[in-house]
Amino acid sequence: MKQFPDNFIWGSATSSYQIEGAWLEGGKGLHIWDVFSHTPGRTAKADNGDRACDHYHRYKEDVALMAKMGLKAYRFSIAWSRIQPDGKGEANPEGIAFYNRLIDELLANGIQPWVTLHHWDLPAALQVEDDGWLNPNTTEVFADYARICFAAFGDRVKHWITMNESWVMAILGFYDGVFAPGRKSNRECYLAAHHLIIAHAKAAKVYNDDFKPSQGGQIGMTNNCDWRAPKTNSPEDAAAAQRSVEFLLAWFTDPLYFGDYPQVMKDRVGDRLPKFTEAEKALVKGSSDFFGLNHYTTMYAAHVSEGGSANNYIYSNAGVYEDQHVALTADPDWEVTDMKWPVVPWGLRDLLLWISERYDNPPIYITENGCAMPDEMVDGKVDDPRRTAFLNGYLSACHEAIERGADLRGYFLWSLMDNFEWASGYDKRFGMIHIDFDTLKRTPKASAAWYAEVAERNGLV
Repeated sequence: MKQFPDNFIWGSATSSYQIEGAWLEGGKGLHIWDVFSHTPGRTAKADNGDRACDHYHRYKEDVALMAKMGLKAYRFSIAWSRIQPDGKGEANPEGIAFYNRLIDELLANGIQPWVTLHHWDLPAALQVEDDGWLNPNTTEVFADYARICFAAFGDRVKHWITMNESWVMAILGFYDGVFAPGRKSNRECYLAAHHLIIAHAKAAKVYNDDFKPSQGGQIGMTNNCDWRAPKTNSPEDAAAAQRSVEFLLAWFTDPLYFGDYPQVMKDRVGDRLPKFTEAEKALVKGSSDFFGLNHYTTMYAAHVSEGGSANNYIYSNAGVYEDQHVALTADPDWEVTDMKWPVVPWGLRDLLLWISERYDNPPIYITENGCAMPDEMVDGKVDDPRRTAFLNGYLSACHEAIERGADLRGYFLWSLMDNFEWASGYDKRFGMIHIDFDTLKRTPKASAAWYAEVAERNGLV
């Protein structure tokens, strides 16, 4: 048996647009994913999050399921446009009231709320009127929005995450255009990312200066990273793997710990990579109390010579991969999830150790890890052995990293329930709870019971 620390946090995670529904209720304004998903051709089968899992109306039922499964923490995001319909100005009382009810219900069931302020759903008015994350002024209005949330919920919320997966917002939203707001530019992606980092730091300063002394919580940023292992033993491939991780993760985390971007990005991106002022460096450095990590897969990285073709396994061959000169491939023997992401537990272990070494062993929380598997209901139940095996593998990798010195303090499974999976619609199922979206019937999966046992026994795997 493998014992996790006694105070290890066990939880699950969701995001507002993926589960809440009620897209035109409670005074909520439109956000960019409302617009994007209603644009023909943008999502699978023209699916959208108008109703999603109907969590807005059924949150008590959902919290009861969390309690039944033994979850001790729940990470969810607040819809900015539910708090401020146009992203600015006075708070919407109905939006505040909804999240107050949710937080109180969680606490009444012994579940600690972990709140993400921004999970990709920028208020549409900010995008249309102000160019969204391309405008430096958005960093200020984000800090104003954060202040509203800290004041309304911070007496009970003790863990705040400013941004979720800024890489996704920057690359899929501003380079590839496959996510909202659907733009395509090898310059705008770096500018949007720059403003996301500064917005995080401004919100953190608001919390640290005006709320932390009385509320006593913590604030951080969550970033996503797939691990990159060298495809061969050559020095060139080893450098390519390191370069790829720096472009994917250190792009956002080096500023938080060192005050600036990785040198390799400065060298390769040139004047398309914005520069921090000295004041911004001081603002950003040290602005995160913990290292939030979302991790799903691993790939091999190989060096690509100047002018060569990347032919990447999942991602496009252009954009940041042209800047990196890295080709990504997968071992054909690796199992893959329904998202075609390879299942490679040792990659998470190696990534955790890389983070620990680079950033002087910070406290780390895995804020997302999980897998999409095709669910089949048989006699009203889901037999879910592949998800159970996935969790066993990845949690064992977490334990190995802790044994080797990583300061890993918590694990949040993605996701609590099957949901609207962005551009993939409703066909990709990550949840511990199966949702029949025609009837919105909820059925815990086999692995959900297993995961509850893990949490209940304080981390015995």
